[in-house]
Amino acid sequence: MKVTILLVAALATLALARPDNVLNIDLDDIHLDQDIAEDSTITGSYTWTDPDGNQHFVKYVADDDGYRVLESNVVPATVDGVRANGEQGSFVSLEDLDD
Repeated sequence: MKVTILLVAALATLALARPDNVLNIDLDDIHLDQDIAEDSTITGSYTWTDPDGNQHFVKYVADDDGYRVLESNVVPATVDGVRANGEQGSFVSLEDLDD
């Protein structure tokens, strides 16, 4: 559930950050699919269509190793040319540092 809220919030923030403050992303064009396994591993994807009609997608996994992008047409490659494949490192919550 945290991942879902984070993804929707990120897309809304991106849309609101436009210089003209015009929200051009139709919420009907945002789709989220996810599955939560018994071990709490979350796998899923989200897609959206930008105002120019281009469809974007992100496939991800969130587990004990953190949130990782598995495949995407919007996440750029690193300086070394490494594309998202789930092994490029993870995004770990700052909440984990409190433990």
